[in-house]
Amino acid sequence: MAAAARRPGYRPLVVDFFDDLDTRRLADATAQMSHPEQGFVSDELMTHLHDLARGRAPIGVVYGSGFEDRPQLIAEMAEHFHIYGNSAAVVTRVKEPARLAELCKALSIPHPEIALSPPADPEHWLIKHSGGGGGLHVGAAVGRQAADGDYYQRKVDGEPVSVLLLATGIRAHALGLSTQWTAPDDGKPFRFGGAARPAEIEASLGTAIIAAAERIAVEAQLVGLNSVDFLVNGAGFHLLEINPRPGATLDIFEDRDGQIFAAHCDACTGALPKNPLAFSPAAASAIYYAPFEVAVMPHLDWPAWSHDQQKPGTRLHKGDPVCTVAAEAETSAAARALLTERLASFHKLLTESASKEAAA
Repeated sequence: MAAAARRPGYRPLVVDFFDDLDTRRLADATAQMSHPEQGFVSDELMTHLHDLARGRAPIGVVYGSGFEDRPQLIAEMAEHFHIYGNSAAVVTRVKEPARLAELCKALSIPHPEIALSPPADPEHWLIKHSGGGGGLHVGAAVGRQAADGDYYQRKVDGEPVSVLLLATGIRAHALGLSTQWTAPDDGKPFRFGGAARPAEIEASLGTAIIAAAERIAVEAQLVGLNSVDFLVNGAGFHLLEINPRPGATLDIFEDRDGQIFAAHCDACTGALPKNPLAFSPAAASAIYYAPFEVAVMPHLDWPAWSHDQQKPGTRLHKGDPVCTVAAEAETSAAARALLTERLASFHKLLTESASKEAAA
């Protein structure tokens, strides 16, 4: 988001859990939250926001992931800053499983069956956490006890497809379709791996999915950038969830004029772009997760196609994110092929550099 904000001329002030190298370069100032396993907490978050705002005149706050399961923080931020994004009430409405299921039913949009108590046939169900993101909150229901905020969702077959859209609360406009894939890890079978656009599905099916996404966005009164996730199977689909904020697919929707972040802010105030945003033919991105323990993150000559770059000296555990790798091409398949090459290249770079650091 810092990169997207810089392109149209904003000067971002960033609070997050990583304080990456490129975030530092892009932002006017940064602050790093502690204890990422706890997520955002009120006192520390508000202290950082007020410290960054001191002596400046920020126009508002744009939030990303990490707030869907604690919308009270959105409400608290809104007491002190203008929010360019969905209100706490809207986030609560679309992330509460039963209410989303009711909304889909009212709009005749297919949605997997949900349950709030353990099902009799758990092998056919998943367990999820309300407001979770990145696939880390999803697991098999078999042999697992539900915690506070968890619910059950019946398994459905299909390939993941997401719609990125801009909305004003009364109108919605889809920017495109993307496909996603997972990067399974121990205890995290649905961990987010990456995404590519455009989604290679039948045009008629894409039209139906976009129509469903735009309808539910208007009904839910979403504003700004949002994504709606589906599972596609043959000619059918199921809506899985709504991500009511800019998300991971922002990486692959970098428009040619650099206006997508400005379009998000404008949409939050009721205006959709007068001219359509123009994108490259195809793009893909993936998170590179540490394949081994890295006692000391080495200094790297970072490739231009990498971002979210971990700081030197950081200790990384196996499975921690190291960076995001990106690729553009003429087709989605070609972008994914180039992405695979670049992931392998980065793996070699990190492995060799970490070995030299350890030897020294």
